[in-house]
Amino acid sequence: MITIKEVSNKKELLQFVKFPFKLYKDCKYWVPPLIKDEMETLDRDENPVFKNAEASYFLAYKNGQIVGRIAVIINSLEIEELNKKKVRFGWLDMIDDLDITQALLAKAYEIGNANSLEYIEGPVGFSNMEKAGILTQGFDELNTMITWYQFPYYAEHLKKLDFKKQATWVEYRLSIPNSIKEKVAKFSGIIKKRYELEVITFKNKAEILPYVDTMFELLNKTYNTLQTFVPVQQYQIEYYKEKYFTFIQPDYITCIKDKNENLIAFSIVMPSFSKALKKANGSIFPFGWYHLWQAQRKNDRAAFYLIGIDPEYQGKGVTAIIFEEMQYLFNSKGIHTVETNPELIENTAVQLLWKDYSPVQHKERSTFRKDL
Repeated sequence: MITIKEVSNKKELLQFVKFPFKLYKDCKYWVPPLIKDEMETLDRDENPVFKNAEASYFLAYKNGQIVGRIAVIINSLEIEELNKKKVRFGWLDMIDDLDITQALLAKAYEIGNANSLEYIEGPVGFSNMEKAGILTQGFDELNTMITWYQFPYYAEHLKKLDFKKQATWVEYRLSIPNSIKEKVAKFSGIIKKRYELEVITFKNKAEILPYVDTMFELLNKTYNTLQTFVPVQQYQIEYYKEKYFTFIQPDYITCIKDKNENLIAFSIVMPSFSKALKKANGSIFPFGWYHLWQAQRKNDRAAFYLIGIDPEYQGKGVTAIIFEEMQYLFNSKGIHTVETNPELIENTAVQLLWKDYSPVQHKERSTFRKDL
């Protein structure tokens, strides 16, 4: 018999967070999150996203054992400002049992209907700044710090339950040459001169802070036409600053300003933390911090996390400047392989950026939708 119970206290929330550690304990490709970060993200008293969202968490039990979990989320900004009558689900994990998946999703149907919503979509987080999608390609690849890994049966369960693909993201593995491509360097120089642009370099994290809010403004401008877009609020920006700042390295950030000192583009790259997080197994202590520190210090892999370009400068070659700076960084750090952030499959403008770096699409993931 399957029983679904709503999480009602911190002990049960910890069980919710830890369930995938049991499910994936023998999977060499699953990269665990940091338990502390997960707890804070899901805590209504810690995460400011709850100013415009509400969530319920459920655990599935069978024979007294936890066998699945789901978060059911309502984002009021999405519903009221963007007029998307959607109930979100995320943090969906379960053993390979269709009845358990169905029982968990029934809670999302129930909450969606109670709030007069029109459809259900997931897996997604609270906003478009968080993890999204069920893996449909790339099951023999480590996930990155900002993506979920799932077994192949997840997508099969949703299809059997009459869900249809809604949004699809692709990810690429790029090969970094040992020296800057001549045409990139030449074109970068032309663009800098033509538009009177200048690269901003950072010596320490304190120098980055004055630009962070503007970076998020550029993100909102860059992606506001995409189907998954939900505007990032100022209180969320403050939260993301605190959450991810420890992972940021100043020399991995490229910012570009115009002649009036306005920020017109930026990119954020990080060393790959996948192997380090695998070793940490959810905990900073006693040795997790060391693995993360080592990943920052010596690494031959990196990951593109965010690129933002003011719409006024999109299509004008600004990315050549970004790639020139990144190339120098990668070569100086001994980085040979870079993974891209998940990109919506229809976002061909971003995918064209990688064409000179032998791109290989190695992962694909989708959200799934069902009308209520």
